Amino acid sequence: MSIQPFHLAIPVDNLENARAFYGDILGCEQGRSSDHWIDWNFFGHQLVTHVAPDRVLPPAHNAVDGHSVPLPHFGVVLTMDSWQALADRVEEAGVAFVIEPYIRFKGQPGEQATMFFYDKSGNALEFKAFADIGQLFAS
Repeated sequence: MSIQPFHLAIPVDNLENARAFYGDILGCEQGRSSDHWIDWNFFGHQLVTHVAPDRVLPPAHNAVDGHSVPLPHFGVVLTMDSWQALADRVEEAGVAFVIEPYIRFKGQPGEQATMFFYDKSGNALEFKAFADIGQLFAS
């Protein structure tokens, strides 16, 4: 199965914070940009950060596996090694976790490593990994 990259545009309060977070901390390569937006290679997908401070809203939360998951959120599914490396990089950068890295649904269908944190504009991100990627859509 070949997966096409997704495109997602999100609001940020300023581009320098976006550069620091997506470029320096997450390690995303910057693409095209203007004074109002930046394209990012977000783990093979196209993420665009647009300056729109009035559109940055605090997330709501939903209970999942005993945690308060921020909504909306976005992210990608990584390999377990890449997930751990990102968790270490985010922690070393001093980014506060909304939900610390842990194994969700342990011993159940869909067991996964997950972590949540906010970018500098308050957008919630989740990164996850599966020991068995075949469990991605397990019910």
